[in-house]
Amino acid sequence: MVPRRIAVIGVASGHGAGDPGCQDGSEVVRALRFLSDLETIDDGLHWDEPVRAAQPVPRDPVDAVQGVVTRLADSVGGHLEHGDFPLVIGGDHSCAIGTWSGVKRVLGAEARLGLIWIDAHMDSHTVATSQTRNIHGMPLASLLGHGDPRLTGVAGAGAKLLPEDVCLIGVRSFESDEAVLLKQLGVRVYFMHEVRRRGLAEVFAEALSRVGRHTRGYGISIDLDALDPAEEPGVGTPVPGGLLRADLTDALALAHGDEKLLAVEIVEYNPYRDDGFVTARAIHDLCQSLIGI
Repeated sequence: MVPRRIAVIGVASGHGAGDPGCQDGSEVVRALRFLSDLETIDDGLHWDEPVRAAQPVPRDPVDAVQGVVTRLADSVGGHLEHGDFPLVIGGDHSCAIGTWSGVKRVLGAEARLGLIWIDAHMDSHTVATSQTRNIHGMPLASLLGHGDPRLTGVAGAGAKLLPEDVCLIGVRSFESDEAVLLKQLGVRVYFMHEVRRRGLAEVFAEALSRVGRHTRGYGISIDLDALDPAEEPGVGTPVPGGLLRADLTDALALAHGDEKLLAVEIVEYNPYRDDGFVTARAIHDLCQSLIGI
């Protein structure tokens, strides 16, 4: 296996979130050099230019997010085409629309893309079902082809994922409309009670097998609110009873070196809620586990 250069793409956007503080998350991680030890190793991390909203920012948040994720899709796709490994650090979770739409465009229309979605939430609302209208609650539905055409049409019209190629892990906060959608589609959801019963390592290994079975490759999308806020407070929508950092880093190590792993994103880091920058250190540990040093 030829080592891939790891291109870190910061997404300086919180336009999809209720609390926009996550727009500064990637820049804080970079400026305070939380990943500095991973930047100095061979084939380590290399920061790319950040992705930002257009100026002036469109008044319609869907238009603002569409612009951000379109540019992100171009950045992610360009790095993949050059043989790099994209590592996206957000920003709110609406950036997932850009990350995985960019990957899918490079794979091509006939190739299937798998995705492990690690999150306290389902993120499977549409504008019609969302009470808050916050777009960071809609990206998975958009990637599955449901919702506003401005979002489902990024980097090509239509669904970027098939339901059978998607697994959610760590879910413990959701609304009935999005649960109904995922159930109807047949998406595999590992709720937090199942993760506790079986253990994250077993669940993650099963999910890896599922998303890699019939696909050209797969990705991992990590919302930091999947982690327990008692350990990791630096998120905008904390939900008690989440995953432990040590368990997640151990699980991610199972994917290290897998040629079918095409990209990773880590999102929703809000530095203004991160007492002592402990959650920034969690980002470091997750990246370290994936790199395998």
